[in-house]
Amino acid sequence: MGLHERRQREKENIRTSILNAAFSLAKTEGWASLSMRKIADAIEYSAPVVYDHFENKEAILYEISLNGFHCLHIELLKAQRAHDNPEDQLKAIVDAYWKFAFKNKEYYQLMFGLGMQCSGKGMMKEEFSSFQDMLYDCTYEIIKKNGSKTENACHMSHALFSAVHGLISIMMMRNDDIPSTMNKTTLDETVSAFIKSL
Repeated sequence: MGLHERRQREKENIRTSILNAAFSLAKTEGWASLSMRKIADAIEYSAPVVYDHFENKEAILYEISLNGFHCLHIELLKAQRAHDNPEDQLKAIVDAYWKFAFKNKEYYQLMFGLGMQCSGKGMMKEEFSSFQDMLYDCTYEIIKKNGSKTENACHMSHALFSAVHGLISIMMMRNDDIPSTMNKTTLDETVSAFIKSL
């Protein structure tokens, strides 16, 4: 291995260490308390080394959120591909989204800015809107199958996204006084009522 390759590998290792340390700190202390100094201390480098790899804390948060959206996208695709008809796909996609949110709470909070300022540079990738896109596709197919007006698919799917995201947000911000079973039941009933309304 040449000197250039060795330096490149070392640079990638430090970058990975920074991202891993930031995520680990967020799990124990929360995203809002994260700082470049804490990350530097965690990887046992000086703060300038961290700044050599990332412009600021927001750039680190953006990279981590990208990974979160990628992981979510994979879970949604698995759920979608496990079913053939749009009704079952819709239920499975919503269920996968719900499970991802609570299995990966730190990712979800960062990805959607819950309890903190929204992060990101305004750069969009396909995975950012995969949940909304899949909801729209299923909604469109169900409406089409039922012989209703397909031009309503966008509005209807956005309403469902808002309801699902709202339930998750409420539960994450007030999880002490709301039973998780009640919220999941509400979610399932909402999806079933939504399908019947199309």
